[in-house]
Amino acid sequence: MEDLKNMTEQLGRQSTSTSTDPKSDDHTFASLDPRNDSVVAQHPIADQQEIEKAVASARTASKWWDQLGFQGRRKVLGNFRAAIATHAESMAAIISAETGKPSDDALLEVMLAVEHLDWAARNAQKVLRRRRVGAGLISANQSASVGYRPMGVVGVIGPWNYPLYTPMGSIGYALAAGNAVVFKPSELSPGVGVELARLWNIAAPGHPVLQTITGDGKTGALLCSSGVDKIAFTGSTATAKRVMAACADTLTPLVAECGGKDAMLVDSDANLDAAVSFAAFGAVGNGGQT
Repeated sequence: MEDLKNMTEQLGRQSTSTSTDPKSDDHTFASLDPRNDSVVAQHPIADQQEIEKAVASARTASKWWDQLGFQGRRKVLGNFRAAIATHAESMAAIISAETGKPSDDALLEVMLAVEHLDWAARNAQKVLRRRRVGAGLISANQSASVGYRPMGVVGVIGPWNYPLYTPMGSIGYALAAGNAVVFKPSELSPGVGVELARLWNIAAPGHPVLQTITGDGKTGALLCSSGVDKIAFTGSTATAKRVMAACADTLTPLVAECGGKDAMLVDSDANLDAAVSFAAFGAVGNGGQT
């Protein structure tokens, strides 16, 4: 596996501002390794002007992306998938450093994200193709069909617990449908988003269809009111309420996957030893965020 120290130093060079404060200031913040509180990298806090600039350039790029059509997008997304797979170990190193999860778990997350992207690219045309529908008795002499058009620019706000796999469930499908994406990763795992945007640039150089902005909760709120055409959010219920309120001001459509606590059912004839083992894994695996 690529040396973690080299990877985090490289990541820091990619996203560090001129600040030398290892903690944070008004313009930067530090991502920390939860295993020892060491600084993984410094990242900029995007302000309103930077966010609006990212959305504007994404909107321009979305026109090229839309014109590629399903097959053209599938080819580029295949290149994106290949770039992620090629750099899977370095991506896993960032995930592990920012979340504290074991390297094997982090690598598994990368592979699951690749599968997300692959399915979206292969099936977008089948799912979204124009299809004929009944016109109804009143319009029996007419024909009707239903088709889908890209919304434009989708803002994705991701969580820390699965910082690549979970947001890819929004990013991959938005891209496959012909949208551009501005991704705001969790402030606890921003390096994953920075690396994802870098890999996109390998797959489609010169076309900023996927961009990453970093920052805190205020950055996410600014993204909600930046003129994006839809927001996809994954995180806590409390934060989802604030995101909803921010989106309501501009009537921006929102998809929210909120946190919760899974139930566990143990039947009377269950193997109790196995049940205890699974209960313990579910409670503490991935920091209890499974």
